[in-house]
Amino acid sequence: MKKENLEVVRGSGNVFRDLGNKNADAEQFKAILAAEIIKSLDREHLTVRAAHGRTGIAAADFSRIRNADLGRFTVDRLMSIINRLGSRIEVKVRVRRVETVTHEKTA
Repeated sequence: MKKENLEVVRGSGNVFRDLGNKNADAEQFKAILAAEIIKSLDREHLTVRAAHGRTGIAAADFSRIRNADLGRFTVDRLMSIINRLGSRIEVKVRVRRVETVTHEKTA
């Protein structure tokens, strides 16, 4: 059996950044908010229809969140949904400088 040399690369902690998404931080934040919404639904044993009844948010939106189809959602909208489910959000922001990579030209 032939063994391949595999290099293990540690991720950045943000899968969207690791995949080269230009809005990686916003996408990561949206994913975290969506996960919190799903946790809230699960904790309360709410179906998407019951969540609609409690919040007035369309059941289809809860289905999209459960399926990680977040393209239609802004961070503000996801935060509003969390609030309507009865939770509050506390955000801590840490800004770090991005290390730039210089590339040498080869002729």
